[in-house]
Amino acid sequence: MKGQVVHSPAGDAVVLDDVGQTVLLDNDVVRVWDVALRAGENHPWHLHHNPYVVLSISGSEARMDWLDGSEPRFLNEYRGGSVYRPLSPVHRLTNIGERFYQNRLVELKDLGENLPEPVDIGVGDRSVEGERPGPATADGRLPVILHPHASVWTVAVEEGDARKLDLGDRPHVIAELERDGGVAFHPGGPVTLTGPGEWFVLELSY
Repeated sequence: MKGQVVHSPAGDAVVLDDVGQTVLLDNDVVRVWDVALRAGENHPWHLHHNPYVVLSISGSEARMDWLDGSEPRFLNEYRGGSVYRPLSPVHRLTNIGERFYQNRLVELKDLGENLPEPVDIGVGDRSVEGERPGPATADGRLPVILHPHASVWTVAVEEGDARKLDLGDRPHVIAELERDGGVAFHPGGPVTLTGPGEWFVLELSY
């Protein structure tokens, strides 16, 4: 949480930032942030209080450093990929690649701040570029991750076309795969997407 003060192993005081840069959507169920880093930029030290899903709009090589001094973690996210992550120690993210980096970070409040104690989700899940965890749906969605808590698909609609999705009775987050794309919360049931465009469809499967 922004403004929270923690201490490094050396005893230095560190003021934490928010988990994202700009809130795009916030309700009782989810909070969706924009995270965007040019080459060489970093997102300062922060701490997650909710399990979260990353929807990658523009990927680059990145490095995650931990305030406790643990070995850094190296990432190479890609457009259309997704990651489902548990709570983790204080960290910061640096774009060490040459490309623009951007994602939509979706906090799952019902697995975190809405409970007395956050849910232990284990290791979560991560997509693999060029691989699909299952077949396409009947309405044309391509799976990205399929986890008992959170499932992510992408769907593309050509110019002049429209596609009706039947999203069942669980809530969803629908996010455009565009730098300035919109984000919407959908309670479930049918929804129609009008092209041209490409979207992430995140089902809150829990």
